[in-house]
Amino acid sequence: MPRITEMWAYVIEDSGPEDEGVVAARVGGEWMPLVGADRARAESMRPFAVEIGRRLGKPIRLVRFTDREGVEVLVP
Repeated sequence: MPRITEMWAYVIEDSGPEDEGVVAARVGGEWMPLVGADRARAESMRPFAVEIGRRLGKPIRLVRFTDREGVEVLVP
């Protein structure tokens, strides 16, 4: 599996442009954030994002993050 160099996420504004969150969908009884490491994965989640936006009556944005910063290593 290749190194992750970017993240794609569907986001929604809450009360304004400075107040947003990652969209999540219930899949098989579990919550799944609509986030992926490449465009193809993000595209596979598009139907969930479209339906959530329709239900909430709000636009959903697909955003791409490219700045990587290692923060912590969890060692078992």
